[in-house]
Amino acid sequence: MYKININNNTLFLSSTEALAKEDASNYDMVAAYTGKTKMLLTYIDLLEKTNRIKKLLIHFADVKKLKRDFESLFLIIKASGGIVEEVTGDILMIFRRGHWDLPKGKIDPGEKKKAAAIREVMEETGVKDLEILNRIMTTRHSYKLRSRRRVLKKTFWYAMRTHRQKLVPETSEDIEKAKWVNPAKFVSKDLPIYSNIIDVLQHSGHFVKGPGFF
Repeated sequence: MYKININNNTLFLSSTEALAKEDASNYDMVAAYTGKTKMLLTYIDLLEKTNRIKKLLIHFADVKKLKRDFESLFLIIKASGGIVEEVTGDILMIFRRGHWDLPKGKIDPGEKKKAAAIREVMEETGVKDLEILNRIMTTRHSYKLRSRRRVLKKTFWYAMRTHRQKLVPETSEDIEKAKWVNPAKFVSKDLPIYSNIIDVLQHSGHFVKGPGFF
């Protein structure tokens, strides 16, 4: 299942065969791909403009073609980031542009994914002595540039560990806070956190009940 976050809504791309094993009632809308990218643009535009449809699934017999056609509509940007845990079990989070987030950033040309993840976490938070434990998952989310061109950002996430230390947020990247937090205290208090970040926390084993903090 290929999952993309669009305006805090979720688009799933699936093979028709795989859909037969799914419970379609888990989705707000299910649509069969016609093979025309104009159809995909219609649904992307819908998810960008409204939150009435939180979960949309599009299926096609040839899921590889469906993915290729979908990605052809975007500028693809690759990034890396991580969940950094210290000895007490607290994890490192940042607050940027009105949302709680995890440190991440673009992969430089020729740079390895793991190296980019470590570099970006260090640059955004000032943390040192990072060790990568394992890969967590890949997330995909879309946004628009000032030129109105759509971007699909693929972010490769890694579990990391280090010792507790003073954090220095990278204010030049609009990071207002970098903070060690107890993941168990992520409860439903309706504080802003992106849905793809919740996915990363859940897949890493840091389960959260919903968007919230403290």
